[in-house]
Amino acid sequence: MQPVAISVDLPETSRDLCKKAGYTFPLLSDANAEVIRRYDLLHKGAGENGHDIARPAEFLVDRNGVVRWRYLTEDFRVRATPEQLLEAASALPK
Repeated sequence: MQPVAISVDLPETSRDLCKKAGYTFPLLSDANAEVIRRYDLLHKGAGENGHDIARPAEFLVDRNGVVRWRYLTEDFRVRATPEQLLEAASALPK
């Protein structure tokens, strides 16, 4: 399993964040919020200066593209913990 993040930030911003934070997983840009809208995760105008931001969400998706687990929140400061992700992943059928 590999984590992948999606952000409404421009690709350059995502790349710079990865470099600065030392992320070793892909941080994809969805600057037009196409995928974010499909998952109903857009907070329209909720960001700084009225910018659109993505609602925090974590998903575990199987090899067939089926969402097997999700963690959604309205608070952009809240994320699933690593322990929650690992527990959810270990409960998935092998």
